[in-house]
Amino acid sequence: MKRIIAAISFNIHKMVLESYILGKWIAGSGEGQPLYHAVTGQYIASASTEDFDMATVLHYARTKGNTALRKMTFQERGLLLKALALHLQQHLPELYTLSYQTGATKADSWVDIEGGIGNLFSYASLRRKLPDLPYWPEGEAHMLGKAKTFMGHHLLLPKEGAAIHINAYNFPVWGMLEKIAVNILAGVPAIVKPATPGCYLTQAVVKHIVASRLLPNGALQLLCGSTGNLLNEVNAQDTITFTGSAYTGLKLKTTPAIVQNNVSFTMEADSLNAIVLADDVEPGMPEWDLFIKEVQKEMTLKCGQRCTGVRRILVPENKIEAVQQDLSKTLAQTVIGNPLHEKVRMGSLAGQAQKREVLQQVQQLLKSSELVYGNVDSVEVIDADAQTGAFLSPLLLRNNNPLQTSEVHNIEAFGPVSTLMPYRYLEDAIQITKLGKGSLVSTIVTASTTTARNYVLGAGTYHGRILILNQQCGKENTGHGSPLPMLVHGGPGRAGGGEEMGGLRGIQHYMQRVAIQGSPDMLTAVLQQYQQGATGIPTTVHPFKKYFEELVIGEQIITPSVTITPELIDAFADFSGDHFYAHLRENNFEGIMFTQQVAHGYLLLSLSAGLFVDSYEKNPVLLNYGIDELRFTKPVYPGMSIHVQFTCKEKISQERKEPSDIARGIVKWLVEMIDDTNELAGIATILTLVKKQKQ
Repeated sequence: MKRIIAAISFNIHKMVLESYILGKWIAGSGEGQPLYHAVTGQYIASASTEDFDMATVLHYARTKGNTALRKMTFQERGLLLKALALHLQQHLPELYTLSYQTGATKADSWVDIEGGIGNLFSYASLRRKLPDLPYWPEGEAHMLGKAKTFMGHHLLLPKEGAAIHINAYNFPVWGMLEKIAVNILAGVPAIVKPATPGCYLTQAVVKHIVASRLLPNGALQLLCGSTGNLLNEVNAQDTITFTGSAYTGLKLKTTPAIVQNNVSFTMEADSLNAIVLADDVEPGMPEWDLFIKEVQKEMTLKCGQRCTGVRRILVPENKIEAVQQDLSKTLAQTVIGNPLHEKVRMGSLAGQAQKREVLQQVQQLLKSSELVYGNVDSVEVIDADAQTGAFLSPLLLRNNNPLQTSEVHNIEAFGPVSTLMPYRYLEDAIQITKLGKGSLVSTIVTASTTTARNYVLGAGTYHGRILILNQQCGKENTGHGSPLPMLVHGGPGRAGGGEEMGGLRGIQHYMQRVAIQGSPDMLTAVLQQYQQGATGIPTTVHPFKKYFEELVIGEQIITPSVTITPELIDAFADFSGDHFYAHLRENNFEGIMFTQQVAHGYLLLSLSAGLFVDSYEKNPVLLNYGIDELRFTKPVYPGMSIHVQFTCKEKISQERKEPSDIARGIVKWLVEMIDDTNELAGIATILTLVKKQKQ
């Protein structure tokens, strides 16, 4: 019987997690790194990438995934992300069950799993701000010649390499999805290397992604185990993101191939983030309660294993005793144990190795701080074994001399550990936060707008994000430790010096910006967006009578003229109520910019609409969607005439939200208001919703 049990045990320990590379699931050779259940300590599997040919993995991403994604438009890639998010939502129960093995409570798992899926949705929605093209004509055009025959524009192209994501162990799902959402929308494939302790959860998500068949071949590969020599094979078209310790990040960043090829390397490192209670906040104020609640949440959510977690708690010296007392009471209410138990609010660390590391870091902190709440040797848990599982009590330390000691500003215990410290003046608090040498995030809790402004302007250069927390945003704010898809996640100095997410900014990390110079006709052809001054395409059929598919970029009509009269200006002033002094006939025009009564800019726009709108019969134009970049460039006086040059500038297809919706797209039109001296009096881009012929 003992031999049978030993054989079974041996076979279990030989189970190696498969990675997804080269379009198939492959297990690495060798024993690999063993993975254990964070709550029960039981063996789960091993992870190995031994014998993987990393050069081939990169080549597959560049030739298969990159080629396929680059051919897709932003709209198509955005819809792909949306479909992916909807698909993953169908598998939440399984993912939550696996997440429990990492020591996460349901609340922890929600942040990790559904927060990650939420990032897919957020980046899918960004497609509405991007062109219906595989590339991105960025910003405004620049006319470089007086005759307007030479101009320049910036163009963003998807890089021809791969995005390599090396992620931390604290968020196995969010860490992957928040990054691949950005690179896929940009048109670049990903090779994901999750931290080994929880890579089985990342693998489960990738299995569902692969099974969905939504992504092109090579768009996503997964390495369960070491990166091997992957970073030695990178070139300038690749992009690397790293989340983890500053020490490891620096080691990877200086890989010879990265340095020699000037490979983009974005690092998001663990940092000594601070929360500051402002001096204006007193016990009993809503802000006081918000502060206590925020610190308690930051110390216990995900068992304190968050790169954005609060590590330093700054409190006015005359309030530190009251804060310590209230925090201790609140922390004492935290139920620790089996994450599946309904009463448990804090689970375990990711594993025994992490627990040993945290306790070693705490011992270093205790050289200059004292423990005021918690126990480093024992913890009371429910429905679990405190020794077998990687459980740890919340540990609140206190350092009474933060400006004279260094440990608290250099050592991060990556768990439910934070240090209280006093300050005398706001300037001192700002200086203390800077001693962390760069942080991902800081929070100032205050009811004073002056304090908030002074703190942000004083501490901003040392932080990637600052939350101003007060009663007004108390219910809606997402919290100190919650990065948001549309805002940058990163920080200077010790925090890594990089940026992740950030909405449209994040997409640019995976694209090459190139300046294009040439004639308006050439830039129109290259960018597939009409450029002012390019040769228009005459049409005998009014563009408003054409369906979305029939319209051609550069298609143009030139309208008849309309003469501006004093009566028109007076009537518009009376109708609109805009009796600005320059629009009055009888006026003293001395000392102002106009020599006589001038037409309203909005009168010119309204008259222009009357000139270019074909309105006498129903046509494919469904509605006016809005106006962009409206400018009035020259005064128009009574007796002058204007006509309009009306050009199809850009087309963006829209998807149906409901099957019953009318199939349509957005068409952008360049409206140039030209006076009788052939000079531009006004310019605008109007947007219309145009029906598609095929329904």
